[in-house]
Parts: sequence; structure tokens; C-alpha cells
Amino acid sequence: MDKLNSNFINADIDDPKFRIKPYQQMIASCTGALLTSVIVTPLDVVKTRLQVQQKAMLSNRCFLYCNGLMDHLCSCNDKLPEWLKENQKFNGTLDALMKIGKREGVFSLWSGLSPTLVLAVPTTIVYFVCYEQLRLYLKDKYNERMNNDAFHKVQPFWIPMIAGSTARIWAATIVSPLELIRTKMQSQKLSYREMGQALKTVIKYSGVQGLWMGLSATLFRDVPFSAIYWFNYETIKNLFPSSHGTFSFNLAAGATAGSIAAFITLPFDVVKTHRQIEMGEKEIYSEKRGNIKNNNNNTYIIKKIYRQSGIKGLFTGLIPRLVKVAPACAIMIATFEQGKHFFYKHNRSLALGDNVHYEKHEYDK
Repeated sequence: MDKLNSNFINADIDDPKFRIKPYQQMIASCTGALLTSVIVTPLDVVKTRLQVQQKAMLSNRCFLYCNGLMDHLCSCNDKLPEWLKENQKFNGTLDALMKIGKREGVFSLWSGLSPTLVLAVPTTIVYFVCYEQLRLYLKDKYNERMNNDAFHKVQPFWIPMIAGSTARIWAATIVSPLELIRTKMQSQKLSYREMGQALKTVIKYSGVQGLWMGLSATLFRDVPFSAIYWFNYETIKNLFPSSHGTFSFNLAAGATAGSIAAFITLPFDVVKTHRQIEMGEKEIYSEKRGNIKNNNNNTYIIKKIYRQSGIKGLFTGLIPRLVKVAPACAIMIATFEQGKHFFYKHNRSLALGDNVHYEKHEYDK
């Protein structure tokens, strides 16, 4: 790619005259969401199973279940989930992939894919569109206040952090019930009928708000993740301004930013999984309903895991989470950025007419 072409690709994509529309942002984000979901779901299943295994091993109470449904009492010697007793203990990511695929079938590695796909599209649309709109709004307001002209607009570090955090709150809250269903389906092999019964149990004992079980833990994980991720990603882009229009650079930058954020926030992911896989258990069998809330808050769970397993327990599932998050962030942001550049050039062509088409043709020679 010559210098002239590079300058064309890396033109100010935030220029208000050619800025991409919300519907174009939606289209740009959907392809990456679908592709990412299919690729990383097996790693998400493994991560969830490893965290479920940790919870089952550490729990000092009986598990109450029947074929995945919490409807009768088992002895304390039988407290492990059926898949864990059959597969024995998972000894890492690769071992879990092999055992799950061998015992439950290869397609079981895509457990929860349907709710994941249903989850991915609205989540991605809400998340990326909210992020872009809020980032551009804050950037415009900041430069307007600082009297920066169109050629010297800057984006302070705090703008992507605030935009990313706010967008994540909206997205996570809207799709939280689907996130709960996906986690439950991945933690143990459930049919859709069994999943429906489990949801009815939750609504019966906790009301409709029970469908948002684990939301606080999800926000506890995802809000700082988004702040850290977007801060790192935008910082990397600013450090290499001549490269950030290329697909390969966006892949590398997305993977790096996502890995850092995933590592820092993994303890919150462990807490989220612990809370969501208990869906329906405590509501049915606890005689002291007043203790449920106190024993199920994020701080209590973190302290309990640390007391029983130390720091290692808080980072259960680190490898599959990193292996999942790095390519997921890379694919998602690279496809989104490519979509943005495509629509930016499209809008620029419409605004400036044939000169741009001729200019682009000359660059591509």
C-alpha cells in the first residue's frame, strides 16, 4: 500500500461531513458478532464448565437436582453434576475439550449457541452503536469547549472509558435474561424443555426480576472490562496512527486490548458464573430466605473463593477465557472497523461525487 492510499484510508473517519450513520454502525457490527459467536462458543463452554467444576468441588452443601432440574434431594456424596461425575475431573482447557466432545458429542461444545446468537446480535448492536454515538458526542462537545477546529480535534483518554462503560451497562441490562439462559445451558447439558422448567422455577420463587439474576455480577465484570478495553484499544490506535486502517493491525490491537481487560476482570467473571449456575437452587431449598441475599452478593462470593482456593481460585478458567476473548475481540473490532471504513468511503463518495471514485481508482492502481 503506497503512502497516498494509506492517507486515504486513514482519513478522519470521525469527520461530521462523512460520518457513518447509526444504521451503518449496526450493519458493521452484526457480521463480526455472528462470526465471533460461532468460533468462540466452545471455549466459552469450557470456561463455564471449569468454573462450575470449581464451585462443585468447593461447595460444602448438597446439590439438589434431577437431570439438571432442582427438584429432589441427593445425598452429599452425589453433589457433583452428572457430567462432572461421568467425565471425571477436567485437567485444563484441552482436556475439557476432549472429554466433553468424546462423552457428550462434538456438538455439545456449542451448547447454548442458539441463545448466544440471539444474545450476540442485539447486544452487539446496542453496545457498539451506543459506544460510537456517545464517544462522538463527548468528543464533539470536548473540542467545541476547547475551541479546537476540525483539523485539530482530539479525543482524551477518558472519553472511550466513559463511552464503553455506559454502552456496556445498557447492553448488559437489556440482554441479561438471555445471558442467564446461555450460562445455565453451558454449565450442564439441558434440553430446551428442561431450560423452560428451570426458568419457571426462578420466576415462581423470585419473580420476573429473577431473570436478571447475576446482573450485578455481570456489570461488575463487564463495565470495568469495557473501560479497560476501549482505553487500551484507542491508545494503541493513537500510538500507531499510520497503521490503524488495516485489518491485521485491528486484529492485533483488539486481541491485545481484550487480553489485558480479560485478565484483570477474570475474578468478576468467576463470580458471575457462580451466581448464575445456582439459578433456582437457593430459592427452593433455603429455609432462611433472609440469608440468601447476604450470602449471594459479589463480595461474599469473592471472599469465599479466596478463602477456599486462594488467588488461583479467582482465576479459574483463565486460559479458555483468554483464548476466547483475544480472538473474539480481534475479530469483532477488526470487522467493525472495516465496516466503518467501508461506509465512511461510501458516504464520502456520495458527498463529493465522481472525484472520489476517480481518486480511489487511482489509489488502487
